[in-house]
Amino acid sequence: MPPDKPRYRTYAHPAGGWGAAGATARALMQQSALTKGSRALLSMNQPGGFKCPSCAFPDPCKHQTLEFCEQGAKALAFEATKQRVTRAFFAQHSVTALRAQTDHWLEMQGRLTEPMRYDAATDHYVPISWDDAFALIGRHLRGLDTPHQAEFYTSGRTPNEVAFLWSVMVREFGTNNFPDCSNMCHEPTSRGLPPSIGIGKGTCRMEDFDSTEAIFIFGQNTGSNSPRMMTNLTEARRRGIPIIAINPMPERAMEQYTGPQDLVQMATFRHDVIASEFVHVRAGGDLALIKGMMKAIFERAAAGEDALDQAFIDQHTVGIDAVRADISAQVWAEIVAHSGVTEDQIRRITDVYVRSNATMACFGMGLTQHQRGSQLLQQLCNLLFLRGNIGKPGAGIVPVRGHSNVQGDRTCGINDRPTPELLDAYQRVFGFDAPREDGHNVQKAVEAMYAGQARVFIGMGGNFARAVPDTDRTYAAMGKLDLTVGINTKLNRGHLIHGREALILPVIARSEVIRTAKGPQTLTIEDMIAKVTASRGVLEPPSDDCMAEVEIVCRIAMAALSETRTTWAAFAADYDLIRDKIAEVFSDIYVGFNDRLKAPEGFYLDVPPRRREFHTDSGKANFLVLDGLHADDPVDDPGMLRLLTVRSQDQFNTTIYSNNDRYRGVWGNRMVLFMNPEDRSARGLRNEQVIGLETIYDDGFTRRVTGLTVLDYPLTKGCVAGYYPELNSLIPNGYHDGISGTLAGKSIPVRVMP
Repeated sequence: MPPDKPRYRTYAHPAGGWGAAGATARALMQQSALTKGSRALLSMNQPGGFKCPSCAFPDPCKHQTLEFCEQGAKALAFEATKQRVTRAFFAQHSVTALRAQTDHWLEMQGRLTEPMRYDAATDHYVPISWDDAFALIGRHLRGLDTPHQAEFYTSGRTPNEVAFLWSVMVREFGTNNFPDCSNMCHEPTSRGLPPSIGIGKGTCRMEDFDSTEAIFIFGQNTGSNSPRMMTNLTEARRRGIPIIAINPMPERAMEQYTGPQDLVQMATFRHDVIASEFVHVRAGGDLALIKGMMKAIFERAAAGEDALDQAFIDQHTVGIDAVRADISAQVWAEIVAHSGVTEDQIRRITDVYVRSNATMACFGMGLTQHQRGSQLLQQLCNLLFLRGNIGKPGAGIVPVRGHSNVQGDRTCGINDRPTPELLDAYQRVFGFDAPREDGHNVQKAVEAMYAGQARVFIGMGGNFARAVPDTDRTYAAMGKLDLTVGINTKLNRGHLIHGREALILPVIARSEVIRTAKGPQTLTIEDMIAKVTASRGVLEPPSDDCMAEVEIVCRIAMAALSETRTTWAAFAADYDLIRDKIAEVFSDIYVGFNDRLKAPEGFYLDVPPRRREFHTDSGKANFLVLDGLHADDPVDDPGMLRLLTVRSQDQFNTTIYSNNDRYRGVWGNRMVLFMNPEDRSARGLRNEQVIGLETIYDDGFTRRVTGLTVLDYPLTKGCVAGYYPELNSLIPNGYHDGISGTLAGKSIPVRVMP
């Protein structure tokens, strides 16, 4: 447990190493899951075992005996915990009292064990039978004036089979309202990449790390958010491959890293320096940096140097002349001012890029969470096109996805803006008239709730209320609903921010065995490189009253769809039948699904750009123009700072494992604000002074957070950083990427309130 008094000190050790090993052991012991969890870890990410419930990073080409990281081990430990949330717990704690607890405290209470219904008369959750719970949901859904008054949320941990049935049920119900967790992170990948390369996915596989000649990492804290990727980066650095880390915040893992499974390195207390060069870009300055790199390349080509892959450009792309004109119009002084990076460094990293014959460009939410995030990714594609870095070994674009199946959910139909071809396939396979209107993403769903246009919210996993921006308005919006349903493994704040009626439905976790009348069932996951693998749980569920997600979806469908012809009961018993239907709807990529799944290592879905085939309107890779150098709207306020919302080292998404952030030197406090010492001094503040922040956004609402402890940190000037989800209330719902709807959580204009 964290100390009573918060402590702040520089972390002097490498990332990973003994710190990661100790944290893993403590998590297992803390959850009383040392024996059970340790056995289960041997099955995690192994053929025949279950897929990690944490991030979407793929398994290596060659499996190790232990194939997990600190974050994955914590996710399993907290899932395999012996702690239980029973009817006695809810009898003891009112919802009002639970709201006063921290997110970490809620997480520590353990696994949900039986369906519960909110009783407004007593302000407590009380038991309800599964039959009555489904009857309640069915009654609310059937009583809506229009299907569009219901919102059907999906978490990225939802397996393919569940996501697919969810998409069928909701469309048969009559809406495309699919707010999804990707709307808050990598939706710009799904919406921004297709116009450039024809698909909303990355183009690399694991073996590309072995043949690459340079790796550029934009806006991704790899050591905390995707620790298994550190193995690939370490191996690349030991081969002498340059790794350029681009980030407003220096991160410990890029500076020093010890592999926890490298016994020699652990025994000798050695480490690797991962980043060959760190680029200290301003928040939102990546656009100017990328354009600066392109400008340097065009200048070198104009001087007669072989800086462009002209053969690739001529054969596989269109639109370079318009991009060249846009880049030529940019002035170096403005590029430097907007990026915060010197011209010398931009030219130096461009030289690394030009000398490389195969470059991988990896990116995280540091690029996607901006007002022009989708277009920003298109500029990154432009940079890759200039050197032909798509569709050859060791090269490509690499979205480092967050949640474990967020990419698979989209592939299997979770899409608020489906294509006519996809809807035609649903009609052909299932025989109902699929709705043709675009539905709601997260941003639109919240606005519909706030306006009273939505009446029912059902969350398939996740912690919607805590994850979305504009916390105060979101809480108020959800309170207007007639019914909220949370389908989860653990208690979270989403269960406490509820409608007039509310249900909590406990599910079997991915690490646990799912048994039906047909025997043990298998689920599937698509990782961030479009590889689909089987997931078979090994642990026993925490209660006989926990239900598999597939069955929950089928039971909701049977309760809500009075004239359905879909064979829901058969799907609930036999997951092979679900995969057969997936293969029928997505016949271009999932043909022979069940047969292909027999391969122990799984199989790859087709990614046409890997063979330089681009399914765009032009039939080629498209160079696309984005005017100017701003990734976000300019703000005219002399006191403005740009706020980055970030995760701590001891959390995964909204799951808070502790109140510590080991790598950034914070123990026992999440209400902190990292600030450049010069910015702090200019505002007359002391290190560790407690202050408030207020959003600069003119829509009639005041957004303010108080009680933040200022901590000196080597951020670029003009930037501050604090933890998500605590600072979500500072992000206006209207402050988002116009193409994808994704919140702009990496460049929020704020001012300090001493």
